[in-house]
Amino acid sequence: MSITVLIPTYRRPQDLKRCLEALIQQTRSADQVVVVVRDIDTETWDLLKKSDFAPLPLYTETVTVPGQVAALNAGLDVAQGDIVSITDDDAAPHVDWLSRIEAHFLADEHVGGVGGRDWMYLGTTLQDRSTLPGASQVVGRVQWCGRVTGNHHIGEGSPREVDVLKGANMSFRRSALVNLGFDQRLQGTGAQVHNDLAFSLALRQRGWKLIYDPAVAVNHYLSQRFDEDQRQQFNQLAFINAVHNETLTLLEYLPPVKRAIFLIWAICVGTRDALGFAQCLRLLKSEKGLAVQKWVASIHGRWQGFWTWQHHRQTSGLSNPSQKIVSQSKTFMPGEAE
Repeated sequence: MSITVLIPTYRRPQDLKRCLEALIQQTRSADQVVVVVRDIDTETWDLLKKSDFAPLPLYTETVTVPGQVAALNAGLDVAQGDIVSITDDDAAPHVDWLSRIEAHFLADEHVGGVGGRDWMYLGTTLQDRSTLPGASQVVGRVQWCGRVTGNHHIGEGSPREVDVLKGANMSFRRSALVNLGFDQRLQGTGAQVHNDLAFSLALRQRGWKLIYDPAVAVNHYLSQRFDEDQRQQFNQLAFINAVHNETLTLLEYLPPVKRAIFLIWAICVGTRDALGFAQCLRLLKSEKGLAVQKWVASIHGRWQGFWTWQHHRQTSGLSNPSQKIVSQSKTFMPGEAE
């Protein structure tokens, strides 16, 4: 099977350089590497024009619309491989990443997606079970109430079927992606959190298997984001956007009864990342006023997500959330100047 590696990038040239150098070291070489770059990202364009990443079959695609969704859709438009492997610019795939991915797709024609562990680093600190203890056998699951369990970065054990793959390490069978793109209704000007959740669940709805294998691994160095979402700092807009995106996605995916259960659970209980009333009360002692701010932002995001979902249901004949952004392409071969 031929493999395209797709990397959306924005203003992180040194991270991208590390990522591309890791792809050069793969035991199974990529057949196409597509780097999607914003038109205004002069730092990254300089790197790509001046550096030689031979023998990578490197192609660039220009996108003028901000946000990861537009970049991913632009990349899907030009991906030619039977498998499309997506990773972040601040990730460095392990040397056997592509060979392990290909093996899963060859082993079962019903597998539509394959993902694995991203060994997360914050600075020089590995964010593993010693720093972020939690379940390692339960990964990428949507529970009956709509609660999403991630844990992709601490997953252990044998390969298993999951509901959700993580954006830093997810690959798809291209034949499963016919008329499917990343949802343009997701909010945010950069990362657009939960775009991987939406894409994974859309494939699940089509009946494809998603496999999580901890051995399909990348190192994930959590670099700076150039939008409202700054990871470790509370930002009201970023918080609202994330909750909106999660709410919209789950309302699209869940059947009617579970949809109602999810809305009740989300408002009454929630999680640390999308507070319901019970979570707000639990965090009041440790976070005080910040807990209230997060709760208000969560309710705002839930309402916006519900409104977006409801509005699309009423106008679904007029729009297509999976329609891809049209991009302008610009191609450089390794070491070639503009």
